[in-house]
Amino acid sequence: MLSWAITFLIIAIIAAVLGFGGIAGTATGIAKILFLVFLVLFIVSFIMGRRPRP
Repeated sequence: MLSWAITFLIIAIIAAVLGFGGIAGTATGIAKILFLVFLVLFIVSFIMGRRPRP
C-alpha cells in the first residue's frame, strides 16, 4: 500500500514539473488517500498484534 502511495506521489511530481496540473492534483489526492489507508491499517495491525494470546 505504501509503495502505491509513493508511486502516485512520484507521478504527481513528474506531472507537476511537466505542467500537467490536473493530473498532478489527481495523483496527489490519490497518494494522500492511499497513505492514510496505509497508516490506518498499520496502526490496526500493530494494536491487534500486541494482544496477549489466551
